[in-house]
Amino acid sequence: MRTTSKTDLSDRLGTSASAKAALLQAYRAAQQAAEPTREARQKERLALAEARELRRASREQERRDAQARLDAAAREQEAALAAAARAESENREQAEDKRIARVLADEAARKAERDRRYANRKARKA
Repeated sequence: MRTTSKTDLSDRLGTSASAKAALLQAYRAAQQAAEPTREARQKERLALAEARELRRASREQERRDAQARLDAAAREQEAALAAAARAESENREQAEDKRIARVLADEAARKAERDRRYANRKARKA
């Protein structure tokens, strides 16, 4: 047979309130017991966050240094290319000057030879 217990609303409300109070008391006791470990975990989290930030800053600095090295290498390469271009231009100018000087010297030699022949011809006639 089934036994039925008759409980009033007030009995149920009282039981519910005492159960809630017991849960709240257990929760507060658990919080107080976990307080030292909570602080330790919080300090550990802060230490991990600081270490993570230091590693991030270090990686960022390494990236900046690598970029600076690449930029410096690019500037050096550009300077070398510019110097090579200037040297090639100067060599071309010198070659052109030598060619012009050779042409002028050849022209002067031809003129001197012509003048010599003219002078010999005049000397033979006289």
